Amino acid sequence: MATSGRPSALRWTWIVITAVGLLVDAVVHFHLAGSYANVRSNLVSEGTLFRIEATVAALAAIALLIRPRRYTAAVAFVVAAGGTLAVVVTGFVNVGAVGPMPDMYDPLWYPEKTLSAVAEGIAAITALLLFFQLHAETRRADRAPVRVDGATV
Repeated sequence: MATSGRPSALRWTWIVITAVGLLVDAVVHFHLAGSYANVRSNLVSEGTLFRIEATVAALAAIALLIRPRRYTAAVAFVVAAGGTLAVVVTGFVNVGAVGPMPDMYDPLWYPEKTLSAVAEGIAAITALLLFFQLHAETRRADRAPVRVDGATV
């Protein structure tokens, strides 16, 4: 069953913060994609991966704004947490090229990279908080007594 009643201010706060974080992530990745076009493997460039990340982050933000449900909160969390993990790992660990993925090690932390990492981290946290809030609201709505013709069933 879907959540009942009017959306709470806290729920909308989590939705907006998550969506803004994902959109910042998308804008930064679209902006930086051209700079990373030459970092490539035989199959894909880091610039292409940045464009994919940007597109997925933007779609997750839009989906969450249009349909704030547990599944869209979960998708937003996976996208944001995955982006956070990727930027932290590639910033601190030289993993090298893995399969079709190019070597994305980049130990320099410049303002756009830092902004993206912070936005993704905040979006991951708020998406998780939103997921748990929506889950709790759904459970409460499922357990609420149903009134039929004035009688509680």
